[in-house]
Amino acid sequence: MVRLPNSGLELAEQIAARWRWFTFRVRFHPFTTNELPRIVATVNDYVSLTRLDRPVGIWLLLWPTLWAIWFASRGKPHSQLFIIFVAGTVLMRSAGCAVNDYADRSFDPHVKRTAGRPLAAGRISTVEALVLFAGLALTALGLALQLNKTTLLFAVFGALLAVTYPFVKRFLSVPQLYLGVTFGWGIPMAFTAQFDELPPRVAWLLLLANVLWVTVYDTMYAMVDRDDDVQIGVRSTAILFGDSDRHVIASLQALTLLALYLVGRIMRMGSWYHAGLIGAAIFFLNQLWLIRRRDRAGCLQAFLNNNYVGMAVFLGIALNYLFA
Repeated sequence: MVRLPNSGLELAEQIAARWRWFTFRVRFHPFTTNELPRIVATVNDYVSLTRLDRPVGIWLLLWPTLWAIWFASRGKPHSQLFIIFVAGTVLMRSAGCAVNDYADRSFDPHVKRTAGRPLAAGRISTVEALVLFAGLALTALGLALQLNKTTLLFAVFGALLAVTYPFVKRFLSVPQLYLGVTFGWGIPMAFTAQFDELPPRVAWLLLLANVLWVTVYDTMYAMVDRDDDVQIGVRSTAILFGDSDRHVIASLQALTLLALYLVGRIMRMGSWYHAGLIGAAIFFLNQLWLIRRRDRAGCLQAFLNNNYVGMAVFLGIALNYLFA
């Protein structure tokens, strides 16, 4: 028989002793010491493969989609569409990162910035990467099935763009343009989801603005790896533009702002929207300053700064409709 404690103090001592015994068993159990660390390491590698630990990429995809959702709905997006598009953006960005690393598995080990990625370092297999990609893509497809048929067709084409992009940069000297269409495909989808018809001209103009913007920030990103890319034969606009890179980037930034201004005129946007564009222009100027020496740290910081460009434009759109 178990002897009952004679006092509250004795009960507390028995509970403490039992807890110490339990924690000792858990701490030194074979599962805790052997299996659990491997499981945690694998999960971390999957997170790294899908770049969920670097959310700036998600935001760069999400901002243009949010622009389109707010434009299409005149500032009053349906909650279901909002959730579907946000979740779909996260899923497809993660899937795109997985298939990108699969396609670049023979190049990444030779690039300083990417040599430590899970697939390049051999911590996960190509089969694991493909299975993870398939799971994410199918989940995103499940979300798209909740939308109308026109949007579903656009979603299938968008998935095709995401899968083919990593291979396009093998032979296309301006893969950033292709990436811009891929990253901005949520724009026409947002309009078709709202109206169940082909996107209007303003949607394509907004997509053009996004293509120009993506070319800007992905060229900055490519400038980080330019020396490595030249050696291994990967094409990019950073290589194509050469010593004119900063001037071309400045021109593309101006064209991005012009396209966004024209979108605003078509949509009859007011001062709040224009204030957002002014904010984006200020961030663009800061980026030109950051890349003035073309050093890796400055180019990477300029790339990351583009998150604020997307945010500034979105805040201008949202505030314009809020106070209209």
